[in-house]
Amino acid sequence: QVQLVESGGGLVQPGGSLRLSCAASGNIFSINTMGWYRQAPGKQRELVATATSAGSTNYAESVKGRFTISRDNAKNTVYLQMNSLKPEDTAVYYCNYRIQYYPTYWGQGTQVTVFS
Repeated sequence: QVQLVESGGGLVQPGGSLRLSCAASGNIFSINTMGWYRQAPGKQRELVATATSAGSTNYAESVKGRFTISRDNAKNTVYLQMNSLKPEDTAVYYCNYRIQYYPTYWGQGTQVTVFS
């Protein structure tokens, strides 16, 4: 069993920055993928960024050059540094954890709102 707790969401003006954190606890395996997804009003949940325990990262085209995902494996924590935020980044951001052959886990979500 794995639990994910997100923090760092909030209200920011266009061009501003936020950093999201997600701490995983429970039965954590060293080989895993953690990442961030988001869901805006009226839209489906979409991938934002993922990072494997081996160091590979993947980003949605819409956030490349603005967002950076990073990990602290000793703390079982993943971060998302969000810079140059745009109104279209407004969404609920969800932390995700997955390993092969096991169900995926989701955090409860944290709201990010970008006001123009």
